[in-house]
Amino acid sequence: MSDLKIYLDKDIDTNLIKSKKIAIIGFGSQGYGQSMNLKDSGCDVVLGLRLGGKSDIKARDYGLRTMSIPDAVKEADVVQILIPDEVQAEVYEREIKPYLRKGQYLMFAHGFNIHYKKIVPPADVNVIMVAPKAPGHTVRSEYTQGKGTPSLIAVEQDVTGDAKEVALSYAAAIGAGRAGIIETTFREETETDLFGEQVVLCGGCTALIKTAFDTLVEAGYSPYMAYFEVCHELKLIVDLIYEGGIDAMHYSISNNAEYGDLTRGPKLITADVKKVMKDILRDIQNGSYADEFMSEIQSGGKNFARLREANNNHLIEKVGQEIRNSFAWGKSKILDKAKN
Repeated sequence: MSDLKIYLDKDIDTNLIKSKKIAIIGFGSQGYGQSMNLKDSGCDVVLGLRLGGKSDIKARDYGLRTMSIPDAVKEADVVQILIPDEVQAEVYEREIKPYLRKGQYLMFAHGFNIHYKKIVPPADVNVIMVAPKAPGHTVRSEYTQGKGTPSLIAVEQDVTGDAKEVALSYAAAIGAGRAGIIETTFREETETDLFGEQVVLCGGCTALIKTAFDTLVEAGYSPYMAYFEVCHELKLIVDLIYEGGIDAMHYSISNNAEYGDLTRGPKLITADVKKVMKDILRDIQNGSYADEFMSEIQSGGKNFARLREANNNHLIEKVGQEIRNSFAWGKSKILDKAKN
């Protein structure tokens, strides 16, 4: 293993980004979290949006300055593109690329479009990445609590000689310097991020939860009990792993639970499952997943919509909503779709 360098606020020129004009393109989860944190950190930030649209109205309600995407790009030194991966290339070609100038900093929060060459920037602009390792709503909630979200930075093109320093300063302004910043590459961030999402964090986790839930319900157990056992309690276990690793989780649970973990876990996640993981990683590495995703979106997303509807109609969603609404703390939310 190579030495790990973690950058904190004390290692960073946190004032550097305050000397730059920043344009955030998009006001989704990351656009909301990053722009609000930048504003509260004293940065000069503007939102590039479709004027008059829902995002424009929401952003102005938060006291943020907005303008059209081309005008925002013209004004900015740093252009952070935070619209969805699948529309970035189209918007870039039409509303960003024609207005870029030499020496600007073109920034991304995910390496997808650069790594797979959906976007090919001109050679005379800096290309950097600041990728918080959490959804934008969490980036915001951690910041408001005086904490921060760990982030990755990467430099693809450095034409002004200070691209890394600007990336670090920007990361600090959204709160990452309070938690830790790690340098990587666009390739490594893209491929590991997609893999992690697909086999553990999103795809693997949700499939495991739903399959376990179905197994209990089909065996005659109450769906409410099933929800608590395979979904609700997951956070309690993950919090322990997050804080102290798997060993800390084992220390906290019962001997019975730990023995079940060590003896039954390998029966579930077998060599066959690892083979599927390798196949998924291969599709990410060779670009076939990226092409499949873009093709699905560009053809209308019918299969995507069908899968999303099936997930939303799963019994666990209905049971979970009923249970969560009954909790005393149920009204305290990180995510409020009406506001952010």
